[in-house]
Amino acid sequence: MTDVAAATDPAERTLGIILVSSSAAVFGLTGVLTKSIHADPLTITCWRGFVGSILITLYVLWRRHRSGNRETLRLGWRGWLLAVEGALASIAFISAFKFTFVANVAVIYATSPFIAALLAWVLVREPFRLQTMAAAAVSLFGVAVMVWSGFGTGNLFGDGLALLMTIGSALYMIMVRAFRDTPAVWAGAVSAFLLFVLGWFVTDPLAVSSRDAVLLATFGASFALASILWTEGSRLIPAPESGLLGSAEVPFAILFAFLFLAEIPPMASMIGGTIVLAAVFAHAGRDWLAAKQRATDT
Repeated sequence: MTDVAAATDPAERTLGIILVSSSAAVFGLTGVLTKSIHADPLTITCWRGFVGSILITLYVLWRRHRSGNRETLRLGWRGWLLAVEGALASIAFISAFKFTFVANVAVIYATSPFIAALLAWVLVREPFRLQTMAAAAVSLFGVAVMVWSGFGTGNLFGDGLALLMTIGSALYMIMVRAFRDTPAVWAGAVSAFLLFVLGWFVTDPLAVSSRDAVLLATFGASFALASILWTEGSRLIPAPESGLLGSAEVPFAILFAFLFLAEIPPMASMIGGTIVLAAVFAHAGRDWLAAKQRATDT
């Protein structure tokens, strides 16, 4: 995704807020859809990738046509690296929901900006702000509370997959920033298609019930819709505001799991999740306020 300047038109800013908030709500359905489908994780990623790649490709081609075909579709080695890394993270993401609570996966994933900041400092010596360091420490404590509760239960493996996926997503964020000339949205479409190809050869994707087929198509469409909403919305509002609104995906995921799955995580998960969410929203809110103050000063 690309960094954009804040929209000067209040109507555009309002539209951006609505689009990014809507994308967070749609992304929040991931856990519910995954657990509602009886197929195995690879089959789920296969069909999610197939439907999602088609819809995102149509979106990319539409945007390219609007720009007079100025947007490149050439991936190069950087784009292919993004696609492969994104595909691996997606497999861990979908698998995690099958082995632990939706709340655990959503909350652990919420720490990805902090892990990205840490990896960026280690790999490319990008400055690691004191504010981010403090928020990361608090969120790490919250995750430790959640994971500790998984010992002796069947949830620890799922929590581990969620953590692995979060590290992969953080690495993906770093690469998107580093590979600014690479069409990241197009790489996402290719990544989704790679999941379809992998699933086709490793599993039997046609051996699904009609009920699962409908849910799988819905899952792929929701994935594409959320990606498109976020892409379009983030073009209209400042990055800090987009990050703050995007954090709403976590409470949406927990709420939907409660409403549609009657899933209530254990007390340790709720305590750890509250700690992580407090750190995430405090950090994102501080960035948003700072950006708003800079805009006011200028």
